[in-house]
Amino acid sequence: MSDVREHADVPGGMVVGHDGSRCAQEALAWALTVAARGHWPVHVVRAWSMTSCPRPASATPGFVPPLADWEAAVHAELQEHVAEVASDRDVTVTCQVVHAAPARAMVEASAAADLVVVGARGRGGFRGLLLGSVSNQVVEHAHCPVTVVRSGTAHPSG
Repeated sequence: MSDVREHADVPGGMVVGHDGSRCAQEALAWALTVAARGHWPVHVVRAWSMTSCPRPASATPGFVPPLADWEAAVHAELQEHVAEVASDRDVTVTCQVVHAAPARAMVEASAAADLVVVGARGRGGFRGLLLGSVSNQVVEHAHCPVTVVRSGTAHPSG
């Protein structure tokens, strides 16, 4: 990865927002089940900043690695999360990481998507809220339908 991406490339299908949280894993599992039924491709998008991503292996005391190293660390972590729930499913999944604000990244990714799926809550600090700030902004501003998956509801019926 030589260039740091600031926008996800979504040519249709389903977009799933993933921030590494348990709720995001549940939303991904729900999305993969639905995508398999509808034969939709799934684009898992994680927005990141240096404060919200894993430390790259090249980071050592006194050395701040280039942004591409941080992006690669985020991408590797996202692929691990996806592998945990996607390994036994017949769905085409792509992982994309973007150096951007999460809500903006998801709204932009929704422009060509058929459906956006997000967890109700992410890593934010206000545990009492039923809907996190990013999910709320995606619901209000997305260019396509949005499904918000609450914790404990990862298995769609039907």
